Amino acid sequence: MDLSVTSTDLTTTAATSADPSVIIPSPATPYQGDIARYWNNEARPVNLRLGDVDGLYHHHYGIGDVDHAALGDAGDSEYEKKLVAELHRLESAQAEVLLNHLGPIRREDTLVDAGCGRGGSMVMAHQRFGCKVEGVTLSAKQADFANRRAGELGIEDHVHARVCNMLSTPFETGQAAGSWNNESSMYVDLHDLFAEHARVLAVGGRYVTITGCWNPRYGQPSKWVSQINAHFECNIHSRREYLRAMADNRLVPQAVIDLTPETLPYWELRATSSLVTGIEEAFIESYNDGSFQYVLIAADRV
Repeated sequence: MDLSVTSTDLTTTAATSADPSVIIPSPATPYQGDIARYWNNEARPVNLRLGDVDGLYHHHYGIGDVDHAALGDAGDSEYEKKLVAELHRLESAQAEVLLNHLGPIRREDTLVDAGCGRGGSMVMAHQRFGCKVEGVTLSAKQADFANRRAGELGIEDHVHARVCNMLSTPFETGQAAGSWNNESSMYVDLHDLFAEHARVLAVGGRYVTITGCWNPRYGQPSKWVSQINAHFECNIHSRREYLRAMADNRLVPQAVIDLTPETLPYWELRATSSLVTGIEEAFIESYNDGSFQYVLIAADRV
C-alpha cells in the first residue's frame, strides 16, 4: 500500500535522503510519525522482488486471471521465478486499469499520484501519456527510491516524488488534469483528502481511486478487515464513506467498479509463493465472505 500524510509546518533534514540538503516536513501528529517510520523501515521482499522483474516498483496488488501456461510445472526449478513474474504482471495490470480510467491526457498536462510509493505507477503514466507526473509520499525512503529510478530512466524532468502532506499539497489550484490514490486513501480522512483533490484538479479533471473498502451490507468491519487494519496500521473506510465524501467535494462518480473477483486470483497465487507476509488469508477470506471489496471509483471534478 502506498501513502502520503505528513505536515508542511515544520521541517527537518532527512537522514535517508540521497541529497543531505533536501528539507522534508516533520510529521504533524504522532500517527503520521508512526506511519512514516513504518514505511521508511519497510523492505518486504514481495514489493522489491516483484519490482526487480522489470524495474517498475509498485505498492499495490494485482488483478486479472493467472496465466497458468506461463507458470508451467510447479516442480520446475524456474517455477518460483515465473510465479514472481506473474504476480508482477498482475499488479502492473492493476495500474493499467487505473490509468485507463483517467481519460484523455495530453503531453502538456500534469498528473498527481497521491501516495506514490516507489513510483511504479508514475513511470507507467508518463510512458503512456508523455506528461508530467508529480508524486507525494510520506516516506523519504520511498521518494528517494522513486526519484533515483526516474533518473536511471532519464525521465527525472517529468516524473518527480516529494515528501509532503497529501491533504495539503504544494500544487496550484486547478493545476492537475488528473489525480489518483492507488491503495493509499485508508491512511487519511476522506473528506480532507477529496477536498484537496478537488482543489488541485481543474474543472473537468478526473480523479481515480482503487482501494479496499469494507462492505456496508456486511454491517460492520469484519474480523478480517480488522486484521488488515492492524497489519498495515491503517483505517479502512466503507464504500459508502467514499461516495459521500466525493459528493461533498464536487467529485461526481462516472464509474464504480467492483474488482473483487478480479483480484482474488492474485491473492490465491500469492498465498502459494515464498513471498507470503501472513496477511494473505485475511484478504482471501474477507473477499470470499463479502465483508471486504476491491473497488475502482472514477470521478470528475465539477
